[in-house]
This record gives sequence, structure tokens and C-alpha cells, in this order.
Amino acid sequence: MALLDRKYPGYGFAAHKGYGTAEHLRALRERGPCPAHRRSFAPVAQAAGEEGGWFAP
Repeated sequence: MALLDRKYPGYGFAAHKGYGTAEHLRALRERGPCPAHRRSFAPVAQAAGEEGGWFAP
């Protein structure tokens, strides 16, 4: 996660270790997903303007 944090700053990857904290979800909405985000996760799919995903909060 530290490598992703350096490669894609602004999402806080190093701070949350891969799960969706409130800060990370806010960054996802504001910045949109980066290539490291799983499109199967509903908040990522929604931020990318796609439908679907396996987890809907």
C-alpha cells in the first residue's frame, strides 16, 4: 500500500491499508478511481460512472 500511496498520491493508501475509510471514499468521489482501484467494488464503480459492484454501502 505504501507503493500505491507514492504512485497515486491523494487517496491515502498508506493510511488505510486497502479498505474504504471515509477519507478514502471522499478522495475517490473527488478524484475518481485510479488504475489500482477494483472496479468490482461498488463505490469505485459509481465513482467511475459505471453500474454494478459487489458491495453497496
